[in-house]
Amino acid sequence: MKLADFDYDLPEDRIALRPARPRSSAKLLLAEGDAIRDLHVSDLVLILRPGDRLILNDTKVIPARLSGTRRRQSASGGGLARIEATLLAPEADGTWAALVKPLRKLKTGEVIVFSDRLSAEVAAIGGGQARLLFSLTGADFDAALAESGAMPLPPYIERLRAPDAADREDYQPLWARVPGAVAAPTASLHFDEALMQALAARAVSFTHVTLHVGAGTFLPVKVEDVASHKMHAEWGEVTQAAVEEINATKAAGGRIIPVGTTALRLVESAAGADGQVRPWMGDTDIFIYPGYRFLVTDGLMTNFHLPKSTLLMLVSALMGRERIRRIYDHAIANGYRFFSYGDASLLIPAP
Repeated sequence: MKLADFDYDLPEDRIALRPARPRSSAKLLLAEGDAIRDLHVSDLVLILRPGDRLILNDTKVIPARLSGTRRRQSASGGGLARIEATLLAPEADGTWAALVKPLRKLKTGEVIVFSDRLSAEVAAIGGGQARLLFSLTGADFDAALAESGAMPLPPYIERLRAPDAADREDYQPLWARVPGAVAAPTASLHFDEALMQALAARAVSFTHVTLHVGAGTFLPVKVEDVASHKMHAEWGEVTQAAVEEINATKAAGGRIIPVGTTALRLVESAAGADGQVRPWMGDTDIFIYPGYRFLVTDGLMTNFHLPKSTLLMLVSALMGRERIRRIYDHAIANGYRFFSYGDASLLIPAP
């Protein structure tokens, strides 16, 4: 398989810059077997069966985008430079890995001031990233970050508009609980309280897992031979309680439907060859592309993904490459909005 096999043309005006309001009013493309239907997310109460179980990623997006000033002392009186930082992940030594622009203006030991409360020393530079040691830790750091930081919108949105106050709610799942993500599990953004209550009344069940979505989700695939791509790693956890719920649903004949590719990648990481899910915690770099045999997933709710992306390869593995091409052609022809704030699909492969 070549990278070009996962390419398609998308008009720029199809990139959604804001979510649908209310959330569940977004369009939903239902692809079940060979059939395609144009619905809305609120129609999930008519599509899903009693006994189905949705797998929900409860990671919480942190306001990881910071703007500050580098202060350098020198014989000539010091210097100022504007610095933009995007936090990636905390490290074991207490620093944070971060993408910093412009990185060339930084030196180890320099201090970046982000606000009256929050600053960081540049602890290390390497591999196109910096390691930042912040002046605050724990709850104090979380509070200062909430004051100073902005939501880290995907680059294809930030290219067209800046993050604003509305994104603090819009770019966060309803059930977000565990801080740590720097990108949202975007299929989750379509759910509101009314829909959750209606699904529960339909006897659809919910299981929470945690996968901290990293900035690597936006990294382009640079190799022509898809199978040689090295997937980025993200931290996740599937608890014993989640395992029992998933395995019980499978045993009772219910369907396991992850909401989002992150939830799918995590439960597939935790599943054995026998189809049983087991407690799991750690970094997963599972790469799902055509030829992968799904162990526990019966369907997937997901948004429409970037051309040549690992997520497009994942849905192609689930539905078949040619089937996905027809689904995306249909979505483009019928006015669906794409990417993080865009519309959704429910993909259920033929038995």
